[in-house]
Amino acid sequence: MSPDSRQGVRRIAAQVWRQLPFFVWLVAVWMLLWGQFTVVSFVMGVAAAVVVTRVFRLPPVELSGRVNLWWGLVFVLEFLVALVRGSLTVAWQVMDFRRQPGAAVIAVPLRVDDDLIMTHTAVTASLIPGSLIVDADRDRRILYLHIIGVRGDRDVEQQRKSILLWEERIVRAVGSHAQIDRVAKAKAGAGS
Repeated sequence: MSPDSRQGVRRIAAQVWRQLPFFVWLVAVWMLLWGQFTVVSFVMGVAAAVVVTRVFRLPPVELSGRVNLWWGLVFVLEFLVALVRGSLTVAWQVMDFRRQPGAAVIAVPLRVDDDLIMTHTAVTASLIPGSLIVDADRDRRILYLHIIGVRGDRDVEQQRKSILLWEERIVRAVGSHAQIDRVAKAKAGAGS
């Protein structure tokens, strides 16, 4: 085998390795959509994933290559707590007939310039009851959220800090060392 052909094989193997998590995710989604965990469903999921990845070519997502399991666990546990707390808070706001919950649209400038981190932060914020992403300015790294339960500026600032904390948790779980440093520096600068 010539050096050029070995390099070509390595490049194809690297592409397959990078696309493998997305491919597996597509197969899992296919099986979940059909509600069947059978061999036929798996084979059809693989066929659908092949078609999707070959017909709808997306640029490869550059991952940091770093996963911190501890911070990933912290993220998941705190997300579950926030999910329950947000559900109870929204339920209480709906049941409290004495006052209407205030609402606001706020802008949250993120600290990390990474599309994947921005997407994860936006999805996390939208999944927690009481807030919803209405727009994302990719160029300026700003998320715009509609939030309920706002009574004043203090509530708005608390919500901004909450979104930045989710960004920090995500960066600690899957971000690069440079991204972690950037969040730490921005946090130190905001604290002083």
